[in-house]
Amino acid sequence: MTGIFLSFEGGEGLGKSLQASKLAEDLRARGRDVLLTREPGGTPAGERIRDVLLHVRDVALSPEAQALLYSAARAQLVRDVIRPALAVGHLVIADRFFDSLLAYQGYGHGADLEGLRAMTRFAVGDLMPQRTFLIDAPVDVVLARLAARQGQWDRFHDVDPAFYERVREGYLRLAAAEPRRFVIVNGDRSEDQIAADIRRQVEQLLGAPA
Repeated sequence: MTGIFLSFEGGEGLGKSLQASKLAEDLRARGRDVLLTREPGGTPAGERIRDVLLHVRDVALSPEAQALLYSAARAQLVRDVIRPALAVGHLVIADRFFDSLLAYQGYGHGADLEGLRAMTRFAVGDLMPQRTFLIDAPVDVVLARLAARQGQWDRFHDVDPAFYERVREGYLRLAAAEPRRFVIVNGDRSEDQIAADIRRQVEQLLGAPA
């Protein structure tokens, strides 16, 4: 792997996708070859799986079934998109990667963590982001932002608030276990403040002046 792989994680409504996109735009403006992708999605198969996972309201899915579908989409994304981009030296930014599986299906829904880790190893091999930006905020911030959202129904916007507490706790445990990979970013601030923090971290990783 010759490129650089960054991932963005965090709870719902905290601007994770926006920050991933802003970073990609900023790096492209500086002349970097950047691939921005998302999970689930990023391939034709992944986008179809995404629709079932997130938006098909009349299809009930157990945590284990969700995990298998996410992992299938992730395996295709890694094989078809991420590894080829890294092989030619591109900087890859993923809007969610396997940490979401552990936080949501594992800590949030109670699926077996070791089983999820084994599934992840099968799906992605040894592929690991060099940095994972965890956008974090108290759950009341998450709930307030979700309440303000309008649009298509989402499977993960219609659950008990305690679920979000478990997801947040899971993310923080994952970050504590891998402090060299994770960067915890305070998500209860303006978009520009969050973006500036992330940009400084990326500049340090790339060896550029902050």
